[in-house]
Amino acid sequence: MHEGQIMTDDGNQLLAQRIRAALEDADLTAFADLLDPRVTWGAPGDSSPACRNREQVLDWYRRGRADGRRGRVLDIASHDDKILVTMKVTTPQAPGAEPEADRWQVLTVGSGRICDIRGYDNEGDARAAAGLA
Repeated sequence: MHEGQIMTDDGNQLLAQRIRAALEDADLTAFADLLDPRVTWGAPGDSSPACRNREQVLDWYRRGRADGRRGRVLDIASHDDKILVTMKVTTPQAPGAEPEADRWQVLTVGSGRICDIRGYDNEGDARAAAGLA
């Protein structure tokens, strides 16, 4: 898949395009519209996610932006109720730290909105969780 390509196999293509636009533009108002009010966000397998509602997820994004983190969407793919977002995340240069890292988010969709987000550091794990292995 080429950088910037959106690949979908189900009815989530429009939602995937809206997610991409909101993330690329860092438009939290547009992103908020895509989130279920009770959206959760956490690590894979975490039964007690760090974020448990829309405002907590948006606050996480705001803190990241304030800290200088930036994300660039490379690809979006979907399968059934999952959307896999592949990103390149840049962080302010810290001594010994990598300035860029690949990250993956698996978004679960319910009733046309994102109801769960899981963040991955490993592409294979993320693809498996999204049903794209």
